[in-house]
Amino acid sequence: MGTFSRIAISSALFTAASAAMAATFDDDVAFLKKHVDTIVLSNGKAQVAVCAAYQGRVMTSTARGGEGASFGWVNRELISSGKVEPHINVFGGEDRFWMGPEGGQFAIFFQKGAAKFDLEHWQTPACIDTEPFKVVESTPSSARFERRVQLSNYTGTAFDVQIDRTVGLIERAEAAKLLGVTCPDSVDVVAFSTDNKITNVGGVAWTKDTGLLSIWILGMFNAAPKTTVVVPFVEGSESKLGPAVNDAYFGKVPADRLVVKNNVLFFKGDANSRGKIGLSPRRAKPVMGSYDPASGTLTVVQYTKPDKAEDYVNSMWELQDKPFAGDVANSYNDGPPAPGKKGLGAFYEMESSSPAAALAPQASISHVQRTFHFQGAEPELDAISQKVLGVGLAEITTAFAAK
Repeated sequence: MGTFSRIAISSALFTAASAAMAATFDDDVAFLKKHVDTIVLSNGKAQVAVCAAYQGRVMTSTARGGEGASFGWVNRELISSGKVEPHINVFGGEDRFWMGPEGGQFAIFFQKGAAKFDLEHWQTPACIDTEPFKVVESTPSSARFERRVQLSNYTGTAFDVQIDRTVGLIERAEAAKLLGVTCPDSVDVVAFSTDNKITNVGGVAWTKDTGLLSIWILGMFNAAPKTTVVVPFVEGSESKLGPAVNDAYFGKVPADRLVVKNNVLFFKGDANSRGKIGLSPRRAKPVMGSYDPASGTLTVVQYTKPDKAEDYVNSMWELQDKPFAGDVANSYNDGPPAPGKKGLGAFYEMESSSPAAALAPQASISHVQRTFHFQGAEPELDAISQKVLGVGLAEITTAFAAK
């Protein structure tokens, strides 16, 4: 979740009831179609629901057809209300397009003249919140969107941006190849990618001196009591690589909710406690995942991480000494922002960002994020987890046993 969540949001904004998971994918799609045009991509049982009105957002998916579980968190309360909320509209969805940075002197969520970096002055740009993207092309397995926008940052720098976004199903065999795994026929799979590009269509180069943008992709997934987020990271000393994880976004994450081992960390995705973690470019690997033993679902998120890229925008809500020392990958777990307050909903997030985009006029940067959901028997999912995440299901499910 964006850094705005450090500030307690009134329970009147969204209630936990909005997070109730639909029983099936068909349930979610039927609900969405009552309120917004929805494109369904399908290849047999693998299906994905996409909404142009929400910036070409992947709202949810299923590996087992219309009667299968719906993986994306959908904020039914907000969508059905028809209301436009101040600051942000949390519609949900397991792959949404945003841009950074959120905070700091180059923030695009705070305008020039804002007195403070606080919720009162924080505003999600409408182009990545309430305004639709244009459908350029739609096929049974893909949909392409575009939007031209103008943005300005806290320093006053103006950006003319062309956004291009393609959502596409990934065939089963290609999904296995991308992850380097064997996927037995007994395992149900849905996989999709979003290919996101921003182009500087203005007449002035984007430079560090006046601020840079980045592509920021966030996925909101249905939380469950035993869901664990798994993030492999590059081993090495802090003196050379820095901390293994940044867990100070909303106050340090308690030890019973975050376990850091030699080359992997475990983070609870149960929506019971608000917290966020991030990994720097020196620590992040281009993959993360989660496992829910109750539903037998292994989720993997894979993203592009260019070699030797070091500059990532910093989204902390403060004037920054290092505005390009931000994180590459993040995970957020929702929960009560304060005692007696309700959280946004029963979801957790996995997020990735592109490097900061220092673009000459007409130059572009792209960022691809792929999401894979596997459902099947434990031995089969264990083999996939071992190969992709570096740990087996037994280690994931017992990560917090002694905490």
